[in-house]
Amino acid sequence: TIAWEDIISGGPPKDGIPAISDPIFETVAAATAWLSDRDPVIVFAEAGDVRAYPLAILIWHEIVNDVVGGKPVTVTFCPLCNASIVFARAFGGEVLDFGTTGKLRNSDLIMYDRQTETWWQQFTGQGIVGKHAGEQLDFLASQVISFADFAAEFPDGQVLARPPVNRSYGANPYTGYDSTQRPFLFQGEIDDRLPATERVAGVVLPGIVKAYPFAQVAAAGAINDEVAGTPLVVFHKIGTASALDAGAIREGRDVGSVAVFDRRIDDRTLNFVANGDGTYTDAETGSIWNILGEAVAGDLAGQRLTQILAFDHFWFAWAAFHPETALYSTP
Repeated sequence: TIAWEDIISGGPPKDGIPAISDPIFETVAAATAWLSDRDPVIVFAEAGDVRAYPLAILIWHEIVNDVVGGKPVTVTFCPLCNASIVFARAFGGEVLDFGTTGKLRNSDLIMYDRQTETWWQQFTGQGIVGKHAGEQLDFLASQVISFADFAAEFPDGQVLARPPVNRSYGANPYTGYDSTQRPFLFQGEIDDRLPATERVAGVVLPGIVKAYPFAQVAAAGAINDEVAGTPLVVFHKIGTASALDAGAIREGRDVGSVAVFDRRIDDRTLNFVANGDGTYTDAETGSIWNILGEAVAGDLAGQRLTQILAFDHFWFAWAAFHPETALYSTP
């Protein structure tokens, strides 16, 4: 469905970056032996089964085929685009298992499934070559937060354990990448509205695609907005290291974490302000909320905001795949 010349070799051959297809998990307590509080983890939950996938592992494997709460999923991370995305593996009446093709498009990982050998674009979830070309995988909502935040909220959660293979887990093989002005193996034009590797929280809603720069969300702490008729809030919390800065991930600069939620609770639209301590207060009830969208104190304690599917990506890749994107700017 795309031009062949847009596909290039990423260097390693097919499965040269090996997917994890038999993941092993450990307790939060066990994971503290090697993960720092600042380590970024992808959090995904299904049917009460909550799991953390450290980028310290995914930076070396890029794909984890898993079953969470009985749901077959694939958890993916493309370091070159800083793209953390979770997909459903049930597709077309079968369960797909994914691996790496060794190919890239717009610097982004091209996956393949072992059942049909279809090639899938990780960034968009679209089949681009093969039996399922033109079809779409289902995105599943996830968040990238610090290991400390995961441990505090989900002390009984499961953490992906390091596979028994020879990899320098915790090291970043892309030192300094998130401050480069020319992304690796990117052949397209860079949208100059932002620096190439500025992190953005991207949302796709009916009729509109919009990106929120981390820098602006961090400055505000919370941004209240309305997109395509949906009132939403974008939260930022400090304390999460970049996986793509220092040679050791735990020493990476603090880029924080973001989350996007629908601001409506029981037909009431809330307006949020950041408290400066990683929590947020709604003006309507004075309830206190956390980065996971849960009210932890006040009249609405115990309630949760509905998470809006959002993508924590580098700007150059977001703009390449969504050239029509709107860009939030501070009023």
